[in-house]
Amino acid sequence: QDLLVESGGGSVQAGESLTLSCKAAALIFSDYYMAWFRQAPGAEREGVASIDSDGRTTYADSVGDRFVIARDSADNILYLQMDNLKPEDTAMYYCAYNPVRLSVPLRAAGYNHWGQGTQVTVSS
Repeated sequence: QDLLVESGGGSVQAGESLTLSCKAAALIFSDYYMAWFRQAPGAEREGVASIDSDGRTTYADSVGDRFVIARDSADNILYLQMDNLKPEDTAMYYCAYNPVRLSVPLRAAGYNHWGQGTQVTVSS
């Protein structure tokens, strides 16, 4: 379903910042889980950050304190603020949604709605 549309990707140098946006249908933010995933060529899709309907967040160890996930409920936008980017962050980034609670919120198979992705490339 075309419920999620990502934007904000680009090509940056290591140490710079980007903020990704996911424009979503209005009702989606009343449900349980949303997340950002990323996938590099030849790699598994990796969960980056998630947020549930109570506002609780989960982050992958690989991003440490560098990334922040946030929701703007009024404008129906999901954000991923990425600071101090590293070449290892290079990937296609996807916005995802699922209407039920997940015991493993960064597991890709738990999500059934996906955006088309936005590319992030970090050079050294």
